[in-house]
Amino acid sequence: MTFALRQADLSDLDKLISFNIAHAQEVEDKPLSAAVLDGGIRHLLAHPEEGFYLLAESTTDTANTVTAGILMVTTEWSDWRNGRFWWIQSVYVAPEFRRQGVYGRMHDWVREQAQQEAECCGLRLYVEKENTSAQAAYLGKGMRETYYRLYEEVFNPQQ
Repeated sequence: MTFALRQADLSDLDKLISFNIAHAQEVEDKPLSAAVLDGGIRHLLAHPEEGFYLLAESTTDTANTVTAGILMVTTEWSDWRNGRFWWIQSVYVAPEFRRQGVYGRMHDWVREQAQQEAECCGLRLYVEKENTSAQAAYLGKGMRETYYRLYEEVFNPQQ
């Protein structure tokens, strides 16, 4: 099976919403608001300087295109490195496409694009502590666990 990669646009909004809802439910057992996602995804698509979504699509023999996976990239400036990290986020591969190299292809594409950006100093991501299959995939792509722990303060717990 072959997968084509492309950056998402507004016509992909419904797919991005449904994949994000499925991801949060599966990994964190967390329900997400479709309305909040709609606004958040629209914002990113309208502000490409803040990041982008990448889609992996499978074309079946009947010429139907099916979304196999998504990931989002956002950026963060690092004063310590005088460069910009690309953060891989919102990774979700549909269950029927897992273990077929979908994430690996998306990761390689992101790495290649990031290495072409003079300001980019590396890739980062965060992963749920119990999501060992995702951790193995990230290690397999050459990433390593850092010494940092992630903390947050959420202002609107409903989001």
